[in-house]
Amino acid sequence: MNSVLQKFDLSGRTALVTGSSSGIGHAVAGGLAGAGARIVLNGRDPRKLELAVEKLRAAGAEAVAMPFDVTDGAAVTKAVARIEAEVGAIDILVNNAGMQRRAPLEQFEEAHWHELMKTNVDSVFLVGQAVARQMIPRKRGKIINICSVQSELGRPHIAPYAASKGAVKMLTKGMAIDWGPHGIQVNGLGPGYFKTELTEALVNNAEFSSWLVNRTPSRRWGDVEDLVGAAVFLASEASNFVNGHILYVDGGVTATL
Repeated sequence: MNSVLQKFDLSGRTALVTGSSSGIGHAVAGGLAGAGARIVLNGRDPRKLELAVEKLRAAGAEAVAMPFDVTDGAAVTKAVARIEAEVGAIDILVNNAGMQRRAPLEQFEEAHWHELMKTNVDSVFLVGQAVARQMIPRKRGKIINICSVQSELGRPHIAPYAASKGAVKMLTKGMAIDWGPHGIQVNGLGPGYFKTELTEALVNNAEFSSWLVNRTPSRRWGDVEDLVGAAVFLASEASNFVNGHILYVDGGVTATL
């Protein structure tokens, strides 16, 4: 039995989690740390990032902050090189950085379209490529791209977001195909509706919340801790033959009409 549990042990591994100063990214980072990984937190707000690092350290984690813009290719390359030199070889990458904008599609501003795509899609390509270039010579690595139930399902007024998350799903599959021969597993983690800072307005909207709970077979909102087990699985040796898969953690939303 112990040999099975050991496959989930991340001791000695270094994990970079983008967009991890709060919300889902921070919860996933905490989960990986709980499994033994050394964590590199990323975000664009240095102060907020330091507070997030302090929170993990207070819980016993080994964590460092690495603020950089995941949509800036030069900044990404520089940051990845610095992590490799100063912290350690990146064994696990979680591409979590993302954003949301809501508006009827016919009113959606072009500038907001490009901003959303740059944040949600370009970052996955840029950070994923920079880290994979380090992993390929080592012949090992785990990359987890944060997808969404909107990688599969649409909702009113978020068509650009759904398009971006659909792109992340297919980019995940493409990464798995190109980098799988080098011993790298690339998978997606697809959260459903979770209680976070970004969804607070929806959680507090009684009509929407009631609709969602009744629409979800598990009959509740997700808590960020619900993602931890899936993240650890995809980051660990337990998933060594899982590649190009999107694991939806959504309470069953994608299973039912």
